[in-house]
Amino acid sequence: MLKALFIAGLISVSGPAYGPSDEMFEELKNAPSEEAAHSTALDIWAAWLESGSAAADLVMERAVAAQSAGELELAHELYDRVIAIQPDYAEAYNRRASVFLMEENMPEALRDVNEALRLEPRHFGAWTGLGRILEELGAKEEALEAYREALKIHPQLEAARAAESRLTRAQNGQGL
Repeated sequence: MLKALFIAGLISVSGPAYGPSDEMFEELKNAPSEEAAHSTALDIWAAWLESGSAAADLVMERAVAAQSAGELELAHELYDRVIAIQPDYAEAYNRRASVFLMEENMPEALRDVNEALRLEPRHFGAWTGLGRILEELGAKEEALEAYREALKIHPQLEAARAAESRLTRAQNGQGL
């Protein structure tokens, strides 16, 4: 019994074999150029699309395609299914949050982006999405903090840099 508990502990400590590695995030943070950062960010995004479940990955692929084609209702349904299969899959929550954002459903978008960040605190895309949602809700200072969190992880993320710059200028009374 004790041996089984020890083995179970080792399995849970080792974490999942999918998703981006710490080294990828270190490489992103220290990228020498925008091109290098972009390449590493693409690798991280690709890793985020791996859930650890072949079934969830297949449905996720269909959901992403539906969202890209503007089929938001279908994408939403498919993201719901992915979450039902893999309830701890941060990227599914992040993608569904983006659908809610496109539908201007800010409470649901906020809920899902917060869940994505709870599951993957290094998700620079979710931090940027949180910034957009907070801006839409009129919470400019909190939005600025969210963009800055994204930049701590991905210093060359253009969307976050532009938003951070814009909100900082507005905060300092320099206008947009």
